[in-house]
This record gives sequence, C-alpha cells and structure tokens, in this order.
Amino acid sequence: MTPITVSTQGSVAILTMTAGENRHNPTFAEAFLNCLDDIEANSEHKALIITSSDEKSWSLGIDTDWLMPALKAQKYEEVSGFMHAMDAVFKRLLLYPMPVIAAINGHAFGNGAILACACDFRFMQSNRGFFCFPEVDLSIPFLPGMIEFVKKSMPYYRFNEMKLTGRRVTASELVADHVIEQACPDSESLFNTAFEFASQFDKKRPIFAEHKKRLHKHIIETIDVENKPIIDAVQLVV
Repeated sequence: MTPITVSTQGSVAILTMTAGENRHNPTFAEAFLNCLDDIEANSEHKALIITSSDEKSWSLGIDTDWLMPALKAQKYEEVSGFMHAMDAVFKRLLLYPMPVIAAINGHAFGNGAILACACDFRFMQSNRGFFCFPEVDLSIPFLPGMIEFVKKSMPYYRFNEMKLTGRRVTASELVADHVIEQACPDSESLFNTAFEFASQFDKKRPIFAEHKKRLHKHIIETIDVENKPIIDAVQLVV
C-alpha cells in the first residue's frame, strides 16, 4: 500500500501521508518525490497542502526501526541513499513553484517537524499534537542544511531552545512565535482553514519559483555542499 495519496480540490493539490506515524524510510522518500512530480505535472494546481490521514500523528520522522538495524548491518549505501533522497524532498519543497502548506493535524517530531519547516506555511491543530526536535535525546545531530531551513521557519531563540532541550512545544506557543500561521481547534477546522488559505493563491509558477530560488539560495548551497560529505561518510549518529 502506498504511504502517500494525492487528491485535488479546485486548484489545490492535497498530499496525504497515509502510513500511520508516517515515518521516513526509503519507501516514503521515493513515494513523496513521485507525488511531488505528479502534482507539479498538473498545470491546474496552484497550491499544495500536506496533511496526514492519522488522527494522532502528522509525521514522527525517521523510521528508526529501519535505520538502526540498517546501520548495525552496515548497509551504509542504503542509508546514505535514503538521506540523499530526503535532502531531495526538502530541496523540492524549498524550491517548489507553488505555495506548500503543512496542515499539521497531529504530532510532528524529528524529521517530521523538519519536513514541516521545509514548507512555506504551517497551520496546526491546537487540541492534539506536539512539535518537537528529540534528536538531542537520540544522539542524532542535525545536518547543516536542516539547521538552515529550520531557521527560516522559526525564531532563532525558539529553535535554540527546542534543539537543545528536546522539549515538546504546543500550537499556541508556535503561533505566538509565528512558526505557524494559525492554531485551529480541531481537525476539520484545521483543514478548512488551510484550504481557504491555499485557495487564495493564483500566482504564476515561474515568478513563485524564482522568488523561492533566490530566497533560499544559501540553504540549497548548504545542503549541496555541507550535507553531502557527512551523508556519504554516514556520520549520522553520535
């Protein structure tokens, strides 16, 4: 069963992660990239919403049940290939020629929270779900490129606190810091609010893409230059 589905409502593409906790592994990365290609291929799409079919989780990040055994078995090529694929996902979102809106309807932890930060805008359900970077407790350091695009999505002081403590943060805190556009009381309100926001966009793709290309130039350079040697050496766990 595919971990992701795509549907269309009006001019808005809706990418729904459908694998429960929506953990990131090679299958997830490949499916995500394929869906982004399919969405972009439809010229009627003017915006993209990323959400989850799970009532509890938006995305809980890297699939450690796959990653840790793979590292133990020294499947380094498979692991590095996955990390490069996730970098490709992040770069696609950062440069996507239409607005990308995360409708966070549950927990966003680790690489899941990082995925949300790669989006242009974020909305979050306030009665369910936390936003958290638990890497400090898992001995997994952020890649340099991750640091750069998380910094574009939240104030430095908040990122510093979350990154070094691993504390779970609520939607009300994130809206105060302008990390999310709005905290919504329930899942229905969340989707409707995100959809209304997405539906207002009618921008031409070339100018939207060029804006994002220039805005995120330094982030893309960091991903390409600094992430690659770390991933190739599989220096992913301390």
